[in-house]
Amino acid sequence: MNIRQIFQQHLAPTSEAPIGLHIVRASGSTLYDESGKEYLDLIGGISVCNVGHCHPKVVAAIKAQVDQYLHVMVYGETIQSPQVAYARALVARMPAPLDNVYFTNSGAEAVEGAIKLARRVTGRPRIIGAINSYHGSTTGALSLIGDEYWRQAFRPLMPGVGHYPYNSQEMIDVIDGQTACVLIETVQAEAGVVRPDIAWMQALRQRCTEQGCLLILDEIQCGFGRTGTLWGFEQMGIVPDVVLLGKALGGGMPLGAFVAAKEHMHQLASNPVLGHLTTFGGHPVCCAAGLAALQALEEEQMLTTVTEKAQLFKQLLQHPEILAVHEAGLLLAVRLRHEEKVRRTLSLALALGVFSDWFLFAPDCIRIAPPLNISNEEIAESCRRLKACLDKVSMDIGA
Repeated sequence: MNIRQIFQQHLAPTSEAPIGLHIVRASGSTLYDESGKEYLDLIGGISVCNVGHCHPKVVAAIKAQVDQYLHVMVYGETIQSPQVAYARALVARMPAPLDNVYFTNSGAEAVEGAIKLARRVTGRPRIIGAINSYHGSTTGALSLIGDEYWRQAFRPLMPGVGHYPYNSQEMIDVIDGQTACVLIETVQAEAGVVRPDIAWMQALRQRCTEQGCLLILDEIQCGFGRTGTLWGFEQMGIVPDVVLLGKALGGGMPLGAFVAAKEHMHQLASNPVLGHLTTFGGHPVCCAAGLAALQALEEEQMLTTVTEKAQLFKQLLQHPEILAVHEAGLLLAVRLRHEEKVRRTLSLALALGVFSDWFLFAPDCIRIAPPLNISNEEIAESCRRLKACLDKVSMDIGA
């Protein structure tokens, strides 16, 4: 069997029609398949490769840590300098009182830990989420996904979860003395890049404070510089009780975290002891890679050009087939007339060497979330190719 047949035979599927590219190398904003064909990467592993593929500083940090040690003990039992250094660096870039990091393997695991933390701290049962939200596919995270299509096959799920419209007064009004937490995305990514109204986010923060529940912000996809600031909530004049991190946090390696105040986080250490536990969370190689990525992000001043590059995408993506371009920094949703045109455009773009994708709750939108250090020339070329695809879609499908 060739590698594609083995892939189909022995790897559990996530869909009936995977993209199926055989990538053998990646560098910066470019992917290379087995034939040597190049692809401009407009999704960066779904907001994972914020500092680009195989950034030299990240690769060097990985190699250096591999020579020291790999796994030694479950998370939290031994002092591992990569974890300590990265936790210190993260909390130094968080506002008070966010001074304690719990490292996990992924963003979804960070969601699970934060749910437990909220119920432990408050002693309350209810959790409030948003319609058209996405937080991962583990059972607790799946319970919070704001669309029944994705939940229905796996019920019964975690009880006590209610879903309300993002940016709505209704969500604020339902917060009461039985609410453990409100868990929402700082920017709704899978809904097609929906920003919150800042006044609404501030009112939500105030209501959570008044009712004594935790405000948990999911920055898994929009954090680590994606929106133009290190954390998206910095643009909103609020401080959440818990921040969820993942995706780009590991510089391309698997890593997640939830960050909260020490007084809250330490409640997981007793009654019961080991109230939250992970074997591989905060793996030393992943933490070394993540710290190197954070340092590269800052040393190379990648955040300073995010807004400029986002505006360049918006300026160049002008076409009769494009109805709107929604953006939160270098997280953009290019809205077409309907889903069929998106799928056809993505297929044509792949043939022209542009790698992109769609959104779970906005299938009529093309996803653009490239490495933050994508060049202006690469942006211009990718937009030129996308518009060539849209020309063909317009002729093939029409209105």
